[in-house]
Amino acid sequence: MENYNDPSVSKLTSPLLRGDKNLAAPKLGEGNRETVEGFLKEAELLKDKLTEVRKSFHRVPEIGNQEYKTSELIEKYLDEIQIPHKRILGTGIIAKLEGKLSGKNSALRSDIDALPINEATGCEFSSTHEGMMHACGHDVHMTSVLGAAMILKKHEKTLSGSVTFLFQPDEEGNGGAERMINENCLENVDAVFGAHVDPLLPAGHVGIKYGNFYAASAMFRIVIIGKSAHGAQRENGIDAIEVSAHIIPEVLKISGGVVSVGMLHAGTAGNILAGRSEFNGIIRTFGVDERARMCREFEEIVNRISSEFGAKCECHFKLSTPGIVNDNDEITKLVENSAREILTTEKVHIIEKPLMISEDFGFFIMAKTGCFYHIGAGCEYPLHTEKFLPVDDAFVTASALHAAVVFNFNKQVNINLE
Repeated sequence: MENYNDPSVSKLTSPLLRGDKNLAAPKLGEGNRETVEGFLKEAELLKDKLTEVRKSFHRVPEIGNQEYKTSELIEKYLDEIQIPHKRILGTGIIAKLEGKLSGKNSALRSDIDALPINEATGCEFSSTHEGMMHACGHDVHMTSVLGAAMILKKHEKTLSGSVTFLFQPDEEGNGGAERMINENCLENVDAVFGAHVDPLLPAGHVGIKYGNFYAASAMFRIVIIGKSAHGAQRENGIDAIEVSAHIIPEVLKISGGVVSVGMLHAGTAGNILAGRSEFNGIIRTFGVDERARMCREFEEIVNRISSEFGAKCECHFKLSTPGIVNDNDEITKLVENSAREILTTEKVHIIEKPLMISEDFGFFIMAKTGCFYHIGAGCEYPLHTEKFLPVDDAFVTASALHAAVVFNFNKQVNINLE
Protein backbone atom coordinates (compact mmCIF):
# COMPACT_ATOMS: atom_id res chain seq x y z
CA MET A 1 0.00 0.00 0.00
CA GLU A 2 1.34 3.40 -0.82
CA ASN A 3 2.14 6.05 1.74
CA TYR A 4 -0.65 8.14 3.27
CA ASN A 5 2.13 10.66 3.97
CA ASP A 6 2.72 11.44 0.28
CA PRO A 7 2.15 15.22 0.08
CA SER A 8 0.47 14.82 -3.30
CA VAL A 9 -2.37 12.83 -1.75
CA SER A 10 -2.51 13.85 1.91
CA LYS A 11 -5.38 16.26 1.51
CA LEU A 12 -7.51 13.48 0.00
CA THR A 13 -6.96 10.76 2.58
CA SER A 14 -9.18 11.86 5.45
CA PRO A 15 -12.45 9.91 5.09
CA LEU A 16 -15.73 11.77 5.51
CA LEU A 17 -18.17 9.58 7.31
CA ARG A 18 -21.85 9.36 6.50
CA GLY A 19 -24.89 7.33 7.48
CA ASP A 20 -26.09 3.90 6.50
CA LYS A 21 -26.45 2.90 2.84
CA ASN A 22 -30.10 2.33 1.98
CA LEU A 23 -29.92 -1.17 0.58
CA ALA A 24 -31.90 -4.23 1.56
CA ALA A 25 -30.00 -6.98 3.35
CA PRO A 26 -29.27 -10.02 1.15
CA LYS A 27 -31.44 -13.09 1.75
CA LEU A 28 -29.90 -15.93 3.74
CA GLY A 29 -30.12 -19.56 2.82
CA GLU A 30 -32.63 -21.77 4.55
CA GLY A 31 -30.08 -24.37 5.62
CA ASN A 32 -27.95 -22.23 7.90
CA ARG A 33 -29.40 -20.00 10.59
CA GLU A 34 -26.33 -19.65 12.81
CA THR A 35 -25.43 -16.01 13.41
CA VAL A 36 -22.04 -14.35 13.83
CA GLU A 37 -22.89 -12.21 16.85
CA GLY A 38 -20.46 -14.11 19.05
CA PHE A 39 -17.48 -13.90 16.68
CA LEU A 40 -16.01 -10.79 18.34
CA LYS A 41 -16.07 -12.51 21.73
CA GLU A 42 -14.36 -15.52 20.18
CA ALA A 43 -11.68 -13.27 18.71
CA GLU A 44 -11.16 -11.63 22.10
CA LEU A 45 -10.66 -15.08 23.67
CA LEU A 46 -7.97 -15.71 21.04
CA LYS A 47 -6.19 -12.43 21.79
CA ASP A 48 -3.24 -13.97 23.64
CA LYS A 49 -2.59 -16.43 20.83
CA LEU A 50 -3.05 -13.78 18.15
CA THR A 51 -0.70 -11.43 20.00
CA GLU A 52 1.96 -14.16 19.90
CA VAL A 53 1.29 -14.64 16.17
CA ARG A 54 1.50 -10.92 15.42
CA LYS A 55 4.76 -10.50 17.34
CA SER A 56 6.35 -13.43 15.51
CA PHE A 57 5.56 -11.82 12.16
CA HIS A 58 6.63 -8.36 13.23
CA ARG A 59 10.06 -9.56 14.35
CA VAL A 60 10.98 -11.03 10.95
CA PRO A 61 9.86 -8.58 8.23
CA GLU A 62 10.92 -9.54 4.70
CA ILE A 63 10.62 -7.66 1.44
CA GLY A 64 8.64 -8.90 -1.53
CA ASN A 65 9.34 -12.39 -2.88
CA GLN A 66 11.80 -13.03 -0.04
CA GLU A 67 9.23 -13.76 2.68
CA TYR A 68 10.64 -17.22 3.49
CA LYS A 69 10.59 -17.06 7.30
CA THR A 70 7.19 -15.40 7.13
CA SER A 71 5.76 -18.19 4.98
CA GLU A 72 7.18 -20.84 7.31
CA LEU A 73 5.41 -19.16 10.23
CA ILE A 74 2.12 -19.03 8.32
CA GLU A 75 2.40 -22.73 7.52
CA LYS A 76 3.15 -23.50 11.17
CA TYR A 77 0.00 -21.72 12.35
CA LEU A 78 -2.14 -23.34 9.67
CA ASP A 79 -0.81 -26.74 10.68
CA GLU A 80 -1.76 -26.02 14.29
CA ILE A 81 -5.41 -25.63 13.30
CA GLN A 82 -5.25 -28.43 10.73
CA ILE A 83 -6.07 -26.43 7.63
CA PRO A 84 -4.33 -27.84 4.53
CA HIS A 85 -2.19 -25.51 2.46
CA LYS A 86 0.24 -25.31 -0.45
CA ARG A 87 2.96 -22.96 -1.68
CA ILE A 88 2.86 -20.95 -4.88
CA LEU A 89 5.26 -18.35 -6.30
CA GLY A 90 7.94 -19.42 -3.86
CA THR A 91 6.54 -17.64 -0.80
CA GLY A 92 2.80 -17.37 -1.47
CA ILE A 93 0.41 -19.71 0.35
CA ILE A 94 -3.08 -20.97 -0.45
CA ALA A 95 -5.04 -22.70 2.32
CA LYS A 96 -8.60 -24.00 2.23
CA LEU A 97 -11.23 -24.79 4.83
CA GLU A 98 -14.19 -26.86 3.65
CA GLY A 99 -17.49 -26.29 5.45
CA LYS A 100 -19.92 -29.12 6.11
CA LEU A 101 -22.89 -27.39 4.44
CA SER A 102 -23.39 -26.48 0.82
CA GLY A 103 -23.02 -22.84 -0.17
CA LYS A 104 -20.91 -20.18 -1.82
CA ASN A 105 -17.11 -20.24 -1.84
CA SER A 106 -15.21 -17.19 -0.60
CA ALA A 107 -11.59 -16.14 -0.14
CA LEU A 108 -9.78 -14.00 2.44
CA ARG A 109 -6.56 -12.35 1.34
CA SER A 110 -3.61 -10.99 3.31
CA ASP A 111 -0.43 -9.45 1.97
CA ILE A 112 2.74 -10.70 3.67
CA ASP A 113 5.70 -8.52 2.65
CA ALA A 114 7.39 -5.67 4.52
CA LEU A 115 9.13 -2.41 3.66
CA PRO A 116 12.80 -1.30 3.56
CA ILE A 117 12.50 0.98 6.60
CA ASN A 118 14.51 1.08 9.83
CA GLU A 119 12.04 0.56 12.66
CA ALA A 120 11.87 3.14 15.47
CA THR A 121 8.78 2.02 17.40
CA GLY A 122 10.79 0.96 20.44
CA CYS A 123 8.44 -1.99 21.02
CA GLU A 124 9.79 -5.15 22.62
CA PHE A 125 9.04 -7.16 19.47
CA SER A 126 10.76 -4.80 17.04
CA SER A 127 12.22 -6.00 13.77
CA THR A 128 15.29 -8.20 14.03
CA HIS A 129 16.01 -7.66 10.33
CA GLU A 130 18.03 -4.49 9.94
CA GLY A 131 16.59 -2.08 7.40
CA MET A 132 13.24 -3.89 7.16
CA MET A 133 9.97 -3.26 8.96
CA HIS A 134 6.28 -4.07 8.87
CA ALA A 135 5.45 -0.37 8.44
CA CYS A 136 2.26 -1.00 6.47
CA GLY A 137 0.54 -3.33 8.88
CA HIS A 138 0.94 -6.56 6.95
CA ASP A 139 1.84 -8.32 10.21
CA VAL A 140 -1.63 -7.38 11.44
CA HIS A 141 -3.22 -8.43 8.14
CA MET A 142 -1.68 -11.91 8.34
CA THR A 143 -2.64 -12.28 11.98
CA SER A 144 -6.21 -11.25 11.20
CA VAL A 145 -6.69 -13.77 8.41
CA LEU A 146 -5.22 -16.50 10.61
CA GLY A 147 -7.50 -15.35 13.44
CA ALA A 148 -10.48 -15.66 11.11
CA ALA A 149 -9.31 -19.14 10.15
CA MET A 150 -9.16 -20.12 13.84
CA ILE A 151 -12.72 -18.89 14.40
CA LEU A 152 -14.10 -20.50 11.25
CA LYS A 153 -12.40 -23.81 12.01
CA LYS A 154 -14.45 -23.99 15.21
CA HIS A 155 -17.59 -23.46 13.13
CA GLU A 156 -16.79 -25.73 10.20
CA LYS A 157 -19.85 -27.92 10.91
CA THR A 158 -22.12 -24.93 10.30
CA LEU A 159 -19.92 -23.26 7.68
CA SER A 160 -21.44 -23.24 4.21
CA GLY A 161 -19.24 -23.77 1.15
CA SER A 162 -15.53 -23.19 1.57
CA VAL A 163 -13.10 -20.44 2.52
CA THR A 164 -9.78 -20.05 0.73
CA PHE A 165 -7.07 -18.17 2.60
CA LEU A 166 -4.66 -16.30 0.32
CA PHE A 167 -1.30 -15.17 1.70
CA GLN A 168 0.09 -12.96 -1.04
CA PRO A 169 3.75 -11.98 -1.49
CA ASP A 170 5.09 -8.74 -2.92
CA GLU A 171 2.20 -6.31 -2.55
CA GLU A 172 4.61 -3.43 -2.02
CA GLY A 173 6.80 -4.26 -5.00
CA ASN A 174 5.75 -5.55 -8.39
CA GLY A 175 2.37 -6.75 -7.19
CA GLY A 176 1.90 -10.38 -6.26
CA ALA A 177 -1.89 -10.36 -6.65
CA GLU A 178 -1.92 -10.63 -10.42
CA ARG A 179 0.70 -13.38 -10.36
CA MET A 180 -1.31 -15.36 -7.80
CA ILE A 181 -4.40 -15.06 -9.97
CA ASN A 182 -2.40 -16.33 -12.94
CA GLU A 183 -1.52 -19.35 -10.79
CA ASN A 184 -5.27 -20.10 -10.49
CA CYS A 185 -5.57 -19.20 -6.82
CA LEU A 186 -9.23 -18.20 -7.35
CA GLU A 187 -10.38 -21.54 -8.71
CA ASN A 188 -14.01 -22.13 -7.62
CA VAL A 189 -14.00 -18.90 -5.58
CA ASP A 190 -17.12 -16.73 -5.88
CA ALA A 191 -15.90 -13.60 -4.05
CA VAL A 192 -12.73 -12.29 -2.43
CA PHE A 193 -12.51 -10.16 0.73
CA GLY A 194 -9.67 -8.25 2.31
CA ALA A 195 -8.86 -5.30 4.55
CA HIS A 196 -6.21 -2.77 5.44
CA VAL A 197 -5.40 -1.17 8.77
CA ASP A 198 -6.19 2.55 8.82
CA PRO A 199 -4.42 4.98 11.20
CA LEU A 200 -7.26 7.46 10.67
CA LEU A 201 -9.73 5.12 12.40
CA PRO A 202 -9.70 4.32 16.13
CA ALA A 203 -9.03 0.78 17.27
CA GLY A 204 -12.14 -1.36 17.27
CA HIS A 205 -13.72 0.65 14.45
CA VAL A 206 -14.14 -0.28 10.79
CA GLY A 207 -14.57 1.74 7.61
CA ILE A 208 -16.57 0.61 4.57
CA LYS A 209 -16.58 2.27 1.15
CA TYR A 210 -19.11 1.81 -1.64
CA GLY A 211 -17.80 2.24 -5.20
CA ASN A 212 -14.38 3.76 -5.98
CA PHE A 213 -12.04 3.26 -3.04
CA TYR A 214 -8.35 3.18 -4.07
CA ALA A 215 -6.68 4.71 -7.10
CA ALA A 216 -5.38 3.06 -10.24
CA SER A 217 -1.75 3.99 -10.81
CA ALA A 218 1.02 4.01 -13.38
CA MET A 219 4.72 4.60 -12.81
CA PHE A 220 6.58 6.69 -15.36
CA ARG A 221 10.20 7.26 -16.34
CA ILE A 222 10.89 10.13 -18.75
CA VAL A 223 14.25 10.62 -20.48
CA ILE A 224 15.09 13.92 -22.17
CA ILE A 225 18.03 13.84 -24.59
CA GLY A 226 19.47 17.25 -25.37
CA LYS A 227 22.99 18.32 -26.31
CA SER A 228 25.87 19.09 -23.95
CA ALA A 229 27.77 22.33 -24.29
CA HIS A 230 30.03 24.66 -22.34
CA GLY A 231 28.08 26.54 -19.70
CA ALA A 232 29.22 29.84 -21.23
CA GLN A 233 27.92 28.87 -24.67
CA ARG A 234 24.34 27.76 -24.10
CA GLU A 235 23.49 28.56 -27.73
CA ASN A 236 25.60 25.59 -28.81
CA GLY A 237 23.60 23.05 -26.84
CA ILE A 238 20.13 21.91 -25.82
CA ASP A 239 19.70 22.07 -22.06
CA ALA A 240 17.95 18.88 -20.94
CA ILE A 241 17.37 20.37 -17.49
CA GLU A 242 15.57 23.37 -18.98
CA VAL A 243 13.39 21.08 -21.09
CA SER A 244 12.47 19.02 -18.01
CA ALA A 245 11.81 22.20 -16.06
CA HIS A 246 9.22 23.21 -18.66
CA ILE A 247 7.63 19.76 -18.87
CA ILE A 248 7.19 19.02 -15.17
CA PRO A 249 4.88 21.96 -14.28
CA GLU A 250 2.69 21.11 -17.27
CA VAL A 251 2.24 17.42 -16.45
CA LEU A 252 1.47 18.29 -12.82
CA LYS A 253 -1.55 20.25 -14.10
CA ILE A 254 -3.18 17.24 -15.81
CA SER A 255 -6.72 16.98 -14.48
CA GLY A 256 -8.60 13.91 -13.34
CA GLY A 257 -6.09 12.59 -10.84
CA VAL A 258 -2.75 13.27 -9.20
CA VAL A 259 0.67 13.37 -10.91
CA SER A 260 3.74 13.22 -8.66
CA VAL A 261 7.38 13.58 -9.75
CA GLY A 262 9.58 11.99 -7.12
CA MET A 263 13.02 11.91 -8.75
CA LEU A 264 14.98 14.10 -11.15
CA HIS A 265 18.53 13.31 -12.25
CA ALA A 266 20.61 15.36 -14.68
CA GLY A 267 24.02 16.82 -15.39
CA THR A 268 27.63 15.95 -14.67
CA ALA A 269 29.12 19.29 -13.60
CA GLY A 270 27.97 22.77 -12.68
CA ASN A 271 29.60 24.43 -15.70
CA ILE A 272 28.39 21.97 -18.36
CA LEU A 273 25.01 22.12 -20.04
CA ALA A 274 23.20 18.84 -19.24
CA GLY A 275 22.80 16.69 -22.34
CA ARG A 276 20.48 14.25 -20.61
CA SER A 277 17.92 14.34 -17.83
CA GLU A 278 15.59 11.75 -16.37
CA PHE A 279 12.63 12.14 -14.06
CA ASN A 280 10.42 9.50 -12.47
CA GLY A 281 7.09 9.48 -10.70
CA ILE A 282 3.57 8.14 -10.53
CA ILE A 283 0.12 8.89 -11.95
CA ARG A 284 -2.90 8.14 -9.77
CA THR A 285 -6.55 8.29 -10.75
CA PHE A 286 -9.77 6.32 -10.43
CA GLY A 287 -10.37 3.62 -13.02
CA VAL A 288 -8.19 2.13 -15.75
CA ASP A 289 -9.84 4.16 -18.52
CA GLU A 290 -9.04 7.45 -16.82
CA ARG A 291 -5.51 6.21 -16.17
CA ALA A 292 -5.07 5.52 -19.91
CA ARG A 293 -6.32 9.02 -20.76
CA MET A 294 -3.93 10.68 -18.30
CA CYS A 295 -0.98 8.67 -19.66
CA ARG A 296 -1.82 9.75 -23.22
CA GLU A 297 -2.07 13.42 -22.23
CA PHE A 298 1.18 13.13 -20.28
CA GLU A 299 3.03 11.71 -23.28
CA GLU A 300 1.61 14.37 -25.60
CA ILE A 301 2.95 17.11 -23.31
CA VAL A 302 6.40 15.54 -23.12
CA ASN A 303 6.61 15.12 -26.90
CA ARG A 304 5.38 18.65 -27.64
CA ILE A 305 7.71 20.50 -25.28
CA SER A 306 10.73 18.36 -26.19
CA SER A 307 10.11 19.10 -29.87
CA GLU A 308 9.84 22.83 -29.19
CA PHE A 309 13.37 22.78 -27.73
CA GLY A 310 14.76 20.45 -30.39
CA ALA A 311 15.32 17.69 -27.84
CA LYS A 312 14.45 14.02 -28.10
CA CYS A 313 12.48 12.16 -25.47
CA GLU A 314 11.59 8.69 -24.24
CA CYS A 315 8.40 7.99 -22.30
CA HIS A 316 8.24 4.76 -20.33
CA PHE A 317 5.02 3.85 -18.46
CA LYS A 318 4.54 0.85 -16.19
CA LEU A 319 0.91 0.18 -15.37
CA SER A 320 0.67 -0.95 -11.77
CA THR A 321 -2.44 -1.35 -9.66
CA PRO A 322 -5.90 -1.08 -11.29
CA GLY A 323 -7.41 0.53 -8.22
CA ILE A 324 -9.99 -0.90 -5.87
CA VAL A 325 -13.65 -0.46 -6.75
CA ASN A 326 -16.24 -1.99 -4.43
CA ASP A 327 -18.72 -1.99 -7.29
CA ASN A 328 -21.03 -4.73 -6.03
CA ASP A 329 -23.31 -2.81 -3.65
CA GLU A 330 -25.05 -5.99 -2.49
CA ILE A 331 -21.78 -7.55 -1.34
CA THR A 332 -20.56 -4.30 0.21
CA LYS A 333 -23.87 -4.09 2.07
CA LEU A 334 -23.29 -7.63 3.34
CA VAL A 335 -19.93 -6.49 4.75
CA GLU A 336 -21.59 -3.48 6.39
CA ASN A 337 -24.34 -5.65 7.88
CA SER A 338 -21.77 -8.16 9.15
CA ALA A 339 -19.86 -5.35 10.85
CA ARG A 340 -23.05 -4.11 12.48
CA GLU A 341 -23.78 -7.63 13.75
CA ILE A 342 -20.54 -7.83 15.71
CA LEU A 343 -19.86 -4.15 16.54
CA THR A 344 -21.89 -1.29 17.97
CA THR A 345 -23.31 1.14 15.41
CA GLU A 346 -20.95 4.01 16.24
CA LYS A 347 -17.97 1.81 15.38
CA VAL A 348 -19.08 1.16 11.80
CA HIS A 349 -18.29 4.05 9.46
CA ILE A 350 -19.15 4.58 5.83
CA ILE A 351 -16.20 6.23 4.05
CA GLU A 352 -17.42 8.98 1.77
CA LYS A 353 -14.37 9.98 -0.29
CA PRO A 354 -12.15 7.63 -2.30
CA LEU A 355 -8.42 7.62 -1.55
CA MET A 356 -5.56 8.39 -3.92
CA ILE A 357 -3.47 5.56 -2.51
CA SER A 358 -2.84 2.26 -4.32
CA GLU A 359 -3.07 -1.43 -3.43
CA ASP A 360 -3.06 -4.47 -5.70
CA PHE A 361 -6.12 -6.12 -4.10
CA GLY A 362 -8.06 -4.60 -6.99
CA PHE A 363 -6.83 -7.40 -9.25
CA PHE A 364 -8.80 -9.91 -7.15
CA ILE A 365 -12.14 -8.16 -7.43
CA MET A 366 -11.54 -7.50 -11.11
CA ALA A 367 -11.08 -11.25 -11.58
CA LYS A 368 -14.09 -12.17 -9.41
CA THR A 369 -16.08 -9.86 -7.14
CA GLY A 370 -15.76 -8.97 -3.49
CA CYS A 371 -15.07 -6.12 -1.11
CA PHE A 372 -12.16 -4.35 0.57
CA TYR A 373 -12.60 -2.51 3.87
CA HIS A 374 -10.63 -0.69 6.58
CA ILE A 375 -9.78 -1.66 10.15
CA GLY A 376 -8.94 0.95 12.76
CA ALA A 377 -5.25 0.83 13.64
CA GLY A 378 -5.46 2.93 16.80
CA CYS A 379 -2.04 4.37 16.00
CA GLU A 380 -1.12 8.06 15.83
CA TYR A 381 1.65 7.55 13.26
CA PRO A 382 0.93 7.18 9.54
CA LEU A 383 1.56 4.21 7.28
CA HIS A 384 5.02 3.71 5.80
CA THR A 385 6.77 5.48 8.67
CA GLU A 386 9.29 4.09 11.15
CA LYS A 387 6.91 4.42 14.14
CA PHE A 388 3.74 2.93 12.66
CA LEU A 389 2.49 0.25 15.06
CA PRO A 390 -1.21 -0.75 15.15
CA VAL A 391 -2.56 -1.77 18.54
CA ASP A 392 -3.65 -5.32 19.38
CA ASP A 393 -7.36 -4.53 19.14
CA ALA A 394 -6.86 -4.01 15.40
CA PHE A 395 -6.27 -7.70 14.71
CA VAL A 396 -8.97 -8.77 17.18
CA THR A 397 -11.58 -6.68 15.34
CA ALA A 398 -10.30 -7.71 11.91
CA SER A 399 -10.29 -11.42 12.77
CA ALA A 400 -13.90 -11.27 13.88
CA LEU A 401 -15.05 -9.18 10.91
CA HIS A 402 -13.25 -11.35 8.35
CA ALA A 403 -14.83 -14.47 9.83
CA ALA A 404 -18.28 -12.87 9.97
CA VAL A 405 -18.12 -11.60 6.39
CA VAL A 406 -17.21 -14.92 4.77
CA PHE A 407 -19.49 -16.92 7.06
CA ASN A 408 -22.43 -14.71 6.06
CA PHE A 409 -21.48 -14.55 2.39
CA ASN A 410 -21.14 -18.29 2.02
CA LYS A 411 -24.73 -18.95 3.11
CA GLN A 412 -26.26 -16.57 0.57
CA VAL A 413 -28.62 -18.05 -2.02
CA ASN A 414 -29.39 -15.40 -4.61
CA ILE A 415 -26.69 -12.80 -4.07
CA ASN A 416 -25.47 -10.99 -7.18
CA LEU A 417 -21.96 -12.04 -8.20
CA GLU A 418 -21.55 -9.61 -11.09
